[in-house]
Amino acid sequence: MADHAVLVLPSANRVYAQQGPALLAAELAALNALALDGRLADIEVTDLSGVPYVTFTGELDEAGLAVVSNVSSLYALFDRDGETLRPRAMRRLDRWDDDLVTIQRYSGKTNEQLTRLLLNVTVAAAAGAAAFTGERRPRVLDPLCGRGTTINIAALCGFDAAGIDVDKRDVDAYVQFFTTWLKDKRAKHTTRRSGTSTTFTFAADKEAQKRGDSQEVVAIADDTVNAVQYLGKSSVDVVVTDLPYGVQHGSQSAGALRRSPADLLSAALPVWRSLVRKGGAVGLAWNTRVLDRQAVEEALTDAGLAVVAGPPFGVFAHRVDQAVERDLIVARRL
Repeated sequence: MADHAVLVLPSANRVYAQQGPALLAAELAALNALALDGRLADIEVTDLSGVPYVTFTGELDEAGLAVVSNVSSLYALFDRDGETLRPRAMRRLDRWDDDLVTIQRYSGKTNEQLTRLLLNVTVAAAAGAAAFTGERRPRVLDPLCGRGTTINIAALCGFDAAGIDVDKRDVDAYVQFFTTWLKDKRAKHTTRRSGTSTTFTFAADKEAQKRGDSQEVVAIADDTVNAVQYLGKSSVDVVVTDLPYGVQHGSQSAGALRRSPADLLSAALPVWRSLVRKGGAVGLAWNTRVLDRQAVEEALTDAGLAVVAGPPFGVFAHRVDQAVERDLIVARRL
């Protein structure tokens, strides 16, 4: 049986860095169940010469290599023979420079590695290994997009993406950032504005554009419950979002308190479900100090979604700070 080891990408966030190896192991276990039919085994955090790695066994065929190569916090992949590690060429989805994700810095920005983790497990629930091999290109929606971390990570992976947020200032800031970024990268692109919606169509160059290898990003300034008016029903493959954490993390806009997470889910989940194609999935991150897991599961079930259960999906809870204990959940539209 082949042995492998993943070196975990360092994180500038000290708290997340401490929990990074365990979260990567949980992510790999979830992707193994959702996209690889459980062909990997013995997934665990292993100390090798004082450095934490995520180790596992199993043959890495084309699909397996594609899935493992795209786990959120992967820095390097090795074939392992005892204490000897041999670097393994990876098959990353990344289509653009990672500064698309890392340039923006602002208060309340969700950790990029956590965002990719949530995107990975949600996409795997909807499309399996095909999303990682390039056989399918999911369309991703962040219905509470803020300044666009999820949109950017989806675009980085070569996916189409859309985002909607009630805070027009955040959406305007994102549109300005993305416009500048496309120009700096000399990407072939067009921008179309219609009311409060901005659509970018872009490709690396004219040749990619001619091949039909363009991507689309849509940014909308409006309440998430109005998303169908812009995107249409059954228009996305996955919905991925980070719910408001509470007053401590700035859940006020224009002087008015935003919906609590429970109220938000009650109002928005039926809309989000209608946006997702059959077989698609919804992935949520939230603060368990504000809303417990059972309440989130019940909200998803009441909206007609089937929560993905099993051992790999109950171990994502982790501390963010004194006021936030974050967890993740994924549900499918059957």
